[in-house]
Amino acid sequence: MLFKRLEEIEVWKRGCRLAVEIYQFVEKDPLAKNWGLRDQIQRAAISIPSNIAEGY
Repeated sequence: MLFKRLEEIEVWKRGCRLAVEIYQFVEKDPLAKNWGLRDQIQRAAISIPSNIAEGY
C-alpha cells in the first residue's frame, strides 16, 4: 500500500494516541514524583511515532 501522507498510516496514528495516553498516565502519582523514570517512559512513548515517521 502506498501512502501519500504520513497521517494516513494507521499505526502512526495509534502510536500518537498511545504517546498521549502515556503522557497523561505518568503525570499521576507515584510516577509523577519519579522524574527519571517518568522522563524515560515519555521519551520511549514519543519514539514510537517518531521512528515510524522517520521510516516513512
